[in-house]
Amino acid sequence: MRRTESHEQGPDRRRGRSRVRLHHLPLFAGLVLALASCAQRTAPPAQPTPPVAPPAEPPKPQTAVEAGVTPGPSLATLLPAEAEAAYRVFRISCPAVTKRADPSGLTRPEDWRAACEPLPLEAISGEALAAWFRERFELVQVGEGTAFVTGYFEPEIAGSRVRQPGFEVPVYRKPPDLVEVDAATAAAAGTLRRGRLENGVVVPYYERSEIEDGALAGQGLEIAWAADPIDFFFLQIQGSGRLRLPEGGVMRIGYAGQNGRDYVGIGKLMKDRGLLGPGQTTMQGIVAWLREHPEEGRAIMRENKSYVFFQELTGPGPLGALGLPVTGRRTVAADPKFVPLGAPVFLDLDRREASGLWIAQDTGGAIKGANRFDTFWGAGEDAARTAGGMQGRGRAYILVPKGTLARLDATPQP
Repeated sequence: MRRTESHEQGPDRRRGRSRVRLHHLPLFAGLVLALASCAQRTAPPAQPTPPVAPPAEPPKPQTAVEAGVTPGPSLATLLPAEAEAAYRVFRISCPAVTKRADPSGLTRPEDWRAACEPLPLEAISGEALAAWFRERFELVQVGEGTAFVTGYFEPEIAGSRVRQPGFEVPVYRKPPDLVEVDAATAAAAGTLRRGRLENGVVVPYYERSEIEDGALAGQGLEIAWAADPIDFFFLQIQGSGRLRLPEGGVMRIGYAGQNGRDYVGIGKLMKDRGLLGPGQTTMQGIVAWLREHPEEGRAIMRENKSYVFFQELTGPGPLGALGLPVTGRRTVAADPKFVPLGAPVFLDLDRREASGLWIAQDTGGAIKGANRFDTFWGAGEDAARTAGGMQGRGRAYILVPKGTLARLDATPQP
């Protein structure tokens, strides 16, 4: 406003400024110098405000006990036929579940011994076994109990015991230089769980692209040769399968080891990149895209650095993570940190064919976390079709020996 007022008072006001008396000159000069000095000073730069760190995320639960365990519903709706089928598969698990340590923190080997006692023949009927499950077990929910369920099967692909034209994809046995350490020891030592020794240090093992480019060639590790790399890729994902031999007959192969690299689901990669449209995210849709785009497909498959090694199976099988045979439409793969391997699991899903009582007898590279399951459907075209399109959502409950919840509630947690 002061500038406006000086203009409005006109030239007389401006002339009056020139009549400065001499005895005011020293004060006037000092004022000018002071103003000039102020004008030349530079204000110190403003200090940047330090960024506020986001609140640290709480650590993710690593066991079922850490995730939280609450009571589930009753087994009032268990059907007799389902109880009988589940009991027979549960009995297969008994040699392992009564001896194996349970990393989930839910059970102890001794908790299972009473349930694993053989029943008299007259008790092995549907109605009696449904009552047996209700009497012996209680249902618990781990975490929120919200389940996501996929499917797997035992594929049959063309293969040969010897390399010949048309059969050029090696099926490797577990290499002798693959070092494996149990999970607890590796965590305590801060080392890799699987790798190879290099100058006395465990380093990551060869990834898929390196193995496909010949890192293991010439060592006599081939137990068979597959005809098609895409078929063999998906057999590796399933973990076991059958090779249909050119001379007739079948060679059954099962999981013998893995290179320690993280599993990467290529279906999600392809979906995120817009390569798959609606309805194409099934195994069948993925395979069709890979065959239509062979070069791009080969590169995408190599982004899954995980590689599985095999052994020939001559007895019952395929074998699950317990080293025991798995059963189609009854075995389910789970994360052992959240589900005791060998335990029954009840799934209540939006997919009727996958709902019901299963037995956790297997694991998988993509099956991680609480309430994540992979249902096994056996072999053949129907199994492949069901497993390939399985994406079920709903609730999951674990059957644990009665008294487990009371024991956990009474046990002080760290």
